[in-house]
Order: sequence, then structure tokens, then C-alpha cells
Amino acid sequence: MPIKTEHLHFYQTLGAITRLPAGFEAGLERERLRVEVVRPDILRVRVSRAGRFEEKPSAAVCAQPGSFGATDFTLEETPDTVTVSTGALALHVTRAPFGLKAVRADGSVIFETACDSGRSLAYGELNSRFVITRSCAQEDAFYGLGEKAGVFNRHGRTFTLWNTDIFNGASTDEFTRDLPDAHPRKSVESKEFDPYYISIPFFYHQPGWSPSASGAPMAGFFIDNPWRGEFEFPVSKTYRFEFLGGQYDEYIFSGPGMPAILEAYTALTGRMAAPPLWALGHHQCRWFDYKQADVVDLAKTYRDRKIPCDVVWLDIDYMDGYRVFTWNKVKFPDPAAMIADLRERGLRVITIIDPGVKHESGNPLFEDGLRDRLFCENGVGTPFVGRVWPGQTVFPDFSLPETRAWWGRLNADHVGHGLAGIWNDMNEPATFLGDLDSMRFDHGRAEHGRFHNEYAMLMAMGTVEGLRAAMPNLRTFVLSRAGSAGIQRYAANWMGDNRSSWDLLWLSLPMAMGLGISGQPFVGADIGGFAGHSEGELLSRWYQCAAFTPFFRNHNCSGSMDQYPWSFGSTVEQLCKEAISERYRLMPYLYACFMEASETGAPIQRPLIFEHQDDAAARNLDDQFLLGSHLLVAPVTAEGQTARHLYLPEGTWRDWWTGEAVSGGRHLLVPTPRDRIPVFARGGAVIPLWTGSPQTTQGHFPEEIELRVIVPLEDGETTSIFHEDDGLTFAHQTGAFFRTTFRVARAGTTLRLAATVSGKGFPEFRRKRFRITLPGLPGLPRIAGGGAILDGESFVLPNSGTPFSLEIAL
Repeated sequence: MPIKTEHLHFYQTLGAITRLPAGFEAGLERERLRVEVVRPDILRVRVSRAGRFEEKPSAAVCAQPGSFGATDFTLEETPDTVTVSTGALALHVTRAPFGLKAVRADGSVIFETACDSGRSLAYGELNSRFVITRSCAQEDAFYGLGEKAGVFNRHGRTFTLWNTDIFNGASTDEFTRDLPDAHPRKSVESKEFDPYYISIPFFYHQPGWSPSASGAPMAGFFIDNPWRGEFEFPVSKTYRFEFLGGQYDEYIFSGPGMPAILEAYTALTGRMAAPPLWALGHHQCRWFDYKQADVVDLAKTYRDRKIPCDVVWLDIDYMDGYRVFTWNKVKFPDPAAMIADLRERGLRVITIIDPGVKHESGNPLFEDGLRDRLFCENGVGTPFVGRVWPGQTVFPDFSLPETRAWWGRLNADHVGHGLAGIWNDMNEPATFLGDLDSMRFDHGRAEHGRFHNEYAMLMAMGTVEGLRAAMPNLRTFVLSRAGSAGIQRYAANWMGDNRSSWDLLWLSLPMAMGLGISGQPFVGADIGGFAGHSEGELLSRWYQCAAFTPFFRNHNCSGSMDQYPWSFGSTVEQLCKEAISERYRLMPYLYACFMEASETGAPIQRPLIFEHQDDAAARNLDDQFLLGSHLLVAPVTAEGQTARHLYLPEGTWRDWWTGEAVSGGRHLLVPTPRDRIPVFARGGAVIPLWTGSPQTTQGHFPEEIELRVIVPLEDGETTSIFHEDDGLTFAHQTGAFFRTTFRVARAGTTLRLAATVSGKGFPEFRRKRFRITLPGLPGLPRIAGGGAILDGESFVLPNSGTPFSLEIAL
């Protein structure tokens, strides 16, 4: 529905200013405006409510005040304007009518208030609502907002930020009931339904691309407000957003590059912690009524069929009557023994944990939470009761620190059986009864809207605290269905309940990229689809795509046909196995991508525009992606497809499977045989690979690593990294790692490969040599220096963590 503005009061007059240590404050009619410099490239702009500022409106921002140090700025005042300037940007505030315009040092516009017939639309409010309206052009692009369906560029559409259990009619009815049958959002199974499970009020605005401007700079905007939000990016000369509660509190990022904006945003809201290596492996999950012997048999099947796998997951049927933190002792008489058995086979176990606690006298969790007032309440001071899998259900109030601590202890006890991590589901929060508005937080003092979107993150916060207490030396892994800004600090996200369809395989691509540029790099969709019935071609194509995505899990629903890799016959099994094996071969490259994400916030599965912002052809691409900086992946998303169109940016790209070189900056039609999807490697990259495909990452510290050198056709220099550590503990934080930085430089017919090394090493380190391959060259080149030895069609370079330099004659 369009954002309605006719009854809002729009503020028009700015009063006298008061200088602050980092900016200024001024009267804004009956409220106050506060502008502060956070960093030279970050401004914070706020408007009070009832004259008061909320210093921490949500749990999203984890950076401490002043953590970036003091920033030099100038404050200039005239009768008509107030200007705050840093070396990167300037914010001009007009007094009457009140308006805001931010520009970069080069004069390019970051944003500008919209006006209507001389009336400013900078800030309007009515009761608990507020609306911000800004100028744009019809050709502009908008990106971000987290998990959103539809195409990657958000322009021309409207979005709601309200975490929603999309297959729950009680949750989705308000978003579908008034739409005509032909509307693309009428069905939750469509490619455009909105809203989804994860709401992140952070977006990018890029003016229309211009050849004369060598592309267009981007700006970023994060509204630190957890309430329900609405965003309108229509095809018009304005865009706007509104929130139904809380304060206007916005961080403005000048960019001008998307990587710089994301670095700044994640500097505020935090970054993914380095994950355990096994979490990057293949995961097997199914909602199914397994018994203990079935789980062991499943593990045996994977090993007998020699299909790599690292984790087996258990859905809700492992519990006793769906009571959280319990095991059904008939089905699972000895969970610890089962988990130990799987661990001996190189498989870890993760179980689901929902937030719903069964409303049941004698249930210890219910009695403890009731005694200590740890549950969400209703308007009359008693626990809010919903209905989830156990039946009548109460919900922990994660807005309370004491509830998070209690929940953390419960998780710590639960993993005592030997579990490797925790899976948080139904945490939008979800109930099968549609009366969430009466669920209240903070002992009934806070409205539901204040914490609805944050519920999952606060749950994950408590979960991680518990896991760290139980396993202080091990990296944690939590998977969450829902989330909000900052969720990346605590959990990975999967994209919730999807269906076995080609449309939803396609949808997983822009959705993952939207999450990646919204600060959450550890994402993935259920391989094969969760609901409905998969089939062989769809499953194999999904595996081929997902092998190049951050989270790699096969998951399907109770009542659906089996979709294990072997469920559709030997041909499909072999195709799935090859895709999984390629994933494991790529593990060293993937791990380096994850380490980069943990240090800079850069997405792992990223849109082409992230690396190629000045390329107009990359602006709206959403059916292909980059895995890290150096691999371009173009999945097959249609049944029976034998070729597909793709775009290669400027530079050399080599076919991953054949080594054939292609000059970029052009569109291609590429064959898509059943055994692979198009993948290209960037010229100049060095891709580290395992030389074989182990059945598990557990204990795998190989003596040999392949370095696949992607020889460019043009002169230039490219940097790549290879990171090695124990993959399990926090020892890397104190130097227990090796990081090798490769620089490939071509000048004419000479290619130089140089490597520098940082880190002190780690006890499990076993590497003795690199095997250097140069795919696609017409013959074997000559290599000088470094001690490289020709071995068949590759070169072996003895190396145990030392620098080297090679000169390759092409």
C-alpha cells in the first residue's frame, strides 16, 4: 500500500543551533534536530520524540560511542543555512523551509530533501508514525533492505520491513487479502511476495548511470529503527520511507563505492565472526520422523556412497512432544552415543530450537520462566499464549537480559550431548494464531512492534552467549530463520521455507545478494526446495548452483518425496556428487572469502555491481553472481536449459572447466550441459584448491595445495589471498595462522607470481608444497626462481609457509 502523507505534519522551521563536540543540535519546531559526525564518511542525523533522544534505539549498532575517534569537521552558520563539513562530505541544512542536502567533496549529491510546492517533505509525523521523503530520478537504482523477493534493483517497488513466517496464513493474510488475484504478490509462493523473514533498514541509492561520469557514485543509508517500516521506491522523482514507531535516527554513508559503504555499515553494526571450517561444508537436513538408528544409517549411506558431508541436522521430531531442549527417549535413547558415532565418521550434529515453550504445568522450562517473569506478556500482565508445534505456547522475552542469560544456559546444557551448533527457527516470532499485536515485551511495558523485528537477533544473542560459555575455545555456529540489522554478529541465515520450483531457485540468487550487501554474508537457500516435490534435474541444478554459495544445505519437508543426492537414480546422484566434490575442492578459496567477510564485511556471494560499479551492464544483473572477487557463477534456473546468456565484465576471464580465455566487457551465450553450470575465473587470480575432495573437513590438513593461476591476456596486477588456520578455535586471533598473499603481474610475455606470508603458523599445519597449474595455456611455460619443479602438466613448489617469487615465461 502507498505511504499516506496527507494528514502528516511536516516540519518547516529550524531554530537556533547549539554546537556539540561532534556536530550540532537545533530546535525543529516542537522537536529537536541533532547532527553528528561519526567518521569523515558517516553522519548521524536524528529527530527527537517528545523532546527526547533515544541513545540506543535498537541492538543493531555495536560500535561504542567515540570508537572511531574524533573527526575534524567545520560548522558554518548563515541566516539561511547550517553546514557541517568533513573532508569527505558536507551536509547543508536550510532553516526555512527546513531541508537537508548532503554532497561529497567533489560536489556530487548524496541525498536531498524533496519539496512539494515550496513545502519541505524532509520530516513528517503523525502520532507514532514518521515519514522521510527525498528526491531521486526515474533512472536511479536502489539496492539492499536485506531479504527481499523480486529483482535485485529495488526501484519501482514498495517494501514492508516486518519479519514474517511466509507459509503461515495467519501472518501473511494482511499482505495478500486485498490484492487482486493477478497481482504478483498475491501468492506467498511467487517470486515477488513481500515481506520475508529478515528486515534490515539499510539501502543504497545510485543515480542514473552516465557514460560521461564514468558510472555513478553510491550512497548508503541505515535507519536505526526496529519498528515496522515501509519503503517506497516508485518510478517517480521522489522516494520515501516511514516507520510506525520509534525515532528517526539515520546513519548516512557517503561512499562513493559500494564496498566502502558496506565496510562503514558493518563497522557500526558488526561483522560475521570467523566460522568453523566445517560450517562451510555440505549439510544434510530433513524434517522427518527419524529414529536414532535412522540417523546412523543416513550417516553410513553418505560414507558408503562417498558423498562429502560435514553436518547432519535434526528437525522438530527429535524432541519429546516438541518441547524445546528435550529428546524423545524412545526414538533417541542415547543421543550422546549417536552424536559420538557420527563424529567418528566425520559428521557433526545440529538440532533445531524454537522459541516456543509448551504451556504446561510441570514442564520445568515453563515453571522456571513463569516464576521469574521471563516470558512475553499480554496487556493484562499474564504470559502471552500462542500456538506453535507443542500446542499452547509461551514465548521467552528476549528483550530482557535475564531471559537471554537463561536461554543461553539452556543452550549450553543442550549442546552438552556433543552437538556442534544450534538452529533457531520460528523466531519472527511465529504463532499459528494471528494475534501477535497483544504480545508485549519488557514485562509488558513495550509494545509488540518495538521488538518484533529484533526478536530473532536477541534470541541468537542469548544462544551465542550460552554456546560460548559451554565451548569457550570453539567458534560457534548458529543458524537463524529471521533476523534484523546486526544479525551477522551472531548467526548465519538461511532464506526460510522455499518450494521445489525453478522460480525459487532463481529467487535465491537476488535474495542472497541482497542479504550480502546488507551486512549478512553467511546465507543460503534450502537445496532442492523445502516444500513440495523436487525432481532430478531441479535437484542437480540446485546443487550445482549452491556449491558456489556460502551456506550449503539440502533440506526438505515432511510429506515431500525424498531428495537426498541419491534419490533420483545414479545419473542424478553422480551430478550432485560432482557438484558437492567441487565445493570441497574449493574449500581453501571459500575459507579465504569467509575470512575477508569477517574482517571487512564484504559479501561472499556478491552482485557484479559490488566489484564493477562503473559498468552499466552490471547494474541490474541478478541471475549471476561473484563468489568472492575472482569467480563468476551463472547458474541454470530453467528446466531443460542447454545454454544461457551471461555477461563478463572487463578483463580476462577463463572458463573454470576448460581454461579457455575470454575477453570481458561483453555478453555471451554459453552452453550448459547437464554436468556443469558456467563458471569463469578472473584473469590474474590465484585460486587455492584442495587437490582432492575429502569426505569431511574434519582433520583435513593436506600436505599439498593446488594454486590455480588464472593467466590474464592483458598487462596488470591482481592480488589474491590464501588463509590457513585450525578452522575450529580462536587461536587465529593471536597469530596462529598462515596467510599467503599472492600478487600476479603480467608485463608482455612475462608473468610474475610473488607471495608474502604473515602469521606464526599453527600446530595442525601440514602443508609441504604447492602444485601450480596454469589452465588454458597452449603449452607448458618455463618457470624460473623459487625451486618450482615440472611434474607432468603442473609445477611442484616445496613450501611450508614461506614467501616466494616466480617468473613465468609465457
